[in-house]
Amino acid sequence: MPYRLKDLAASLGAETLGDASLLVDRLAEPLEAGPNDLALAVAPKFAEGLKASAARAAVVWAGADLDELGLDGAIVAPRGRLAMAGLTQAMDDDPSFDGAEGVHPSAVIDPSATIGEGAQIGPFVVIGPDVQIGAGARIASHVSIGREVEIGADVRLHAGVKIGPRVRIGTGFIAQAGVAIGGDGFSFTTAGPSGVERAIRQRPGVPLDPPEDGTWHRIHSLGGVEIGDNVEIGANSTVDAGTVRATRIGNGVKIDNLVQVGHNVVLGDDCLLCAQAAVAGSSVLGPRVILGGKAGVADNLTIGRDVVAGGGAVILSSVPDGIFVAGHPAQPSHEHRAVLKALRRLVKGPNLQ
Repeated sequence: MPYRLKDLAASLGAETLGDASLLVDRLAEPLEAGPNDLALAVAPKFAEGLKASAARAAVVWAGADLDELGLDGAIVAPRGRLAMAGLTQAMDDDPSFDGAEGVHPSAVIDPSATIGEGAQIGPFVVIGPDVQIGAGARIASHVSIGREVEIGADVRLHAGVKIGPRVRIGTGFIAQAGVAIGGDGFSFTTAGPSGVERAIRQRPGVPLDPPEDGTWHRIHSLGGVEIGDNVEIGANSTVDAGTVRATRIGNGVKIDNLVQVGHNVVLGDDCLLCAQAAVAGSSVLGPRVILGGKAGVADNLTIGRDVVAGGGAVILSSVPDGIFVAGHPAQPSHEHRAVLKALRRLVKGPNLQ
């Protein structure tokens, strides 16, 4: 559908330049933009690509010259990525949920479940007993929701999402394809000291003797999961149920694809976990913690507010508020860089060939 430049700018609270009545059909990168596209040229480095394109309208940086760029109209975006967030939301036609409201004939819904007004339930969805789903929910095909689950209004569950029993989810939740929430945690014990316990006490270089009984006994997960408002979880990520109390995810948390959140973990508000990050059981992350790709947090740790862990960092001890850590084992980034520099100098020393 066409969008008027003036209306898009109003949705962003942004100014326009030139002809604000221009109609655009879609967003495009500068070099690929055609006459009916809105080119995303949010910084001066995109100027040459914009000049070479057929675009008539673009999102531009403050101080951009329309005549020089060959544009008829533009939206001024002092903070480009924030403008991208607003524009992609305004122009998203939500193709994953293009069906009509109501329940697909192939869906299986327990009679005790409550479905809010205006919900869309797709093909082959299974909803268990005593489930409550808020108004305006969009649930795609092959989603499974276990018993006694509570889900707030305006959620989006993409194809193949699996939600276990006793999970509570707030409003505005988005789960991408294949997300699994509320599965049992990875929690086992042995009758005697386990291999890990014995290895910690073992003298260096001395092999471990075989245990008397190496059988692993399952510790069942009874605590469920509690998720706040406006949380998003990426494709094929998992959140395990707590053992006795719930695993808790705060408001506004954003989780990328292929992320593991272990049992009894607590994520504070607005945490950001990037692809393949993992948080082991019972660790607590304060508000606004950021874990870079493949970063890991060991079990039973406390990570303070506003901590940033660089990609691949392995956190093996608790971290105080506001620290940027990197490396394996993770340490303050300036210390990590100093160690790398020292190693580099060592390798270049005169006694090494």
